[in-house]
Amino acid sequence: MSRPVTAYKVLTADQMTALEAGSFTGAPIDVADGYIHLSTAAQLTETIDKHFVGQPDLWVTAVDLEAHGDAIKWEISRGDAEFPHLYGRLTLATVIAYSPLERDDDGSVRLPVAG
Repeated sequence: MSRPVTAYKVLTADQMTALEAGSFTGAPIDVADGYIHLSTAAQLTETIDKHFVGQPDLWVTAVDLEAHGDAIKWEISRGDAEFPHLYGRLTLATVIAYSPLERDDDGSVRLPVAG
């Protein structure tokens, strides 16, 4: 099974500002775990529903996994599924798109589109 080349990171407005200013070293949970948690497109809605309920002003970033090379590790996490983890900083140069969090009519998270 081939792995996706794009993953997603949910950021607060303050974290998005930090990313736009240079780089993002992680949310408190990322710093505690030693890597930046990312989700695939298929995992994103559940991640937001589980970890970001009620939080306003969220952003979704699309991250180019190939640009991070060996800093991306696929590891077993929630539900015994493999999640991409970034062992390093997230920079705007490796974010291919970002937008405020929006949902489709069915409740799924709308992915940011480059361009």
